[in-house]
Amino acid sequence: MSSGTASASSVANTKTTAQDILTGLIPLFLQLRKLAWLIFAVTTLLFFVLRQAGDPALVLAGNDATPEQLAAIRAQFGLDRPLLIQYFSYMWNVLQFDFGKSLASAEPALGKVLDMVPRTLHLAGMAILLTASIAIPLGSWLGFKPENPERRMVSGFLFVMQGVPGFVTALVLIQIFAVNLRLLPSLGYEWYEPKTWVLPVCSLASFLFPSLTRVVAANVAEAMREDYIRTARANGASQMALLWKHAVPNALLGAAALIGTQFAALLGGSAIIETIFSWPGMGWLLLESVQTLDFPVVQALAFMIAILVFSVNASTDLVFRFLDPRLRTKGA
Repeated sequence: MSSGTASASSVANTKTTAQDILTGLIPLFLQLRKLAWLIFAVTTLLFFVLRQAGDPALVLAGNDATPEQLAAIRAQFGLDRPLLIQYFSYMWNVLQFDFGKSLASAEPALGKVLDMVPRTLHLAGMAILLTASIAIPLGSWLGFKPENPERRMVSGFLFVMQGVPGFVTALVLIQIFAVNLRLLPSLGYEWYEPKTWVLPVCSLASFLFPSLTRVVAANVAEAMREDYIRTARANGASQMALLWKHAVPNALLGAAALIGTQFAALLGGSAIIETIFSWPGMGWLLLESVQTLDFPVVQALAFMIAILVFSVNASTDLVFRFLDPRLRTKGA
């Protein structure tokens, strides 16, 4: 009897474990399905939009090209086939991660993009790190006593800075530190030369940190009015303990969402800064490829940016689950 009971119990436990595994895989499956639809929508829309932007054969051959030369270039890259045939051929190749070769350099388009990904991730990561290093302490200080006159002045400054584009700050920084003082280089990128990072990173952070600071300040100010803060104060907690042990951890929930959004935006939205500083990243490559109507590279860039943005959003969701125990409860 005991052996049969133990066997039945073991089978039941195995079934429960299998069910738990399958239940855990459902969110992953749903996320992958969303990613597949996102890639399909982006690649399809971009394919047809790019074909309306112009004829790459004219860009490659120049204005003085003969009709025969243009026809030869179109035939070489398959641009002379019917549009739907080009589309289905393109989608079949995308399923094999083949975006063709760059029209400008004849290099594999996806390989060209992958070379730029680490540089853009480096720039975006450093900018987010600097932004968070400034915004979280400053926002906590502002939100702790928001009615203080000094804090009001700082809030006003942040409001003004939030409306200043990053490229404007970039030009000012170049004029001061590269032209006048000659302390920092204004062009180029070297992995082992931190001086080349300073101006681009500061330019991006100058646009990002005001909004993050204001979010942290608002969340801290709201947290300071909660009952658990009053209880901790009544139990003799110091002002620093109230701020850093109780208010700030709760304020970071909203900050984490904005940080994830900002990081995702930088992956494809730092093109102007990368161009100004000649930072060879995805944004710089995107502008260059659009100007030359290099369809394969633009399409490979869109594919890679979609995957990276999706990954950042999924990672942000995991951070939320780590920071907020309520999201880790069963069925949350």
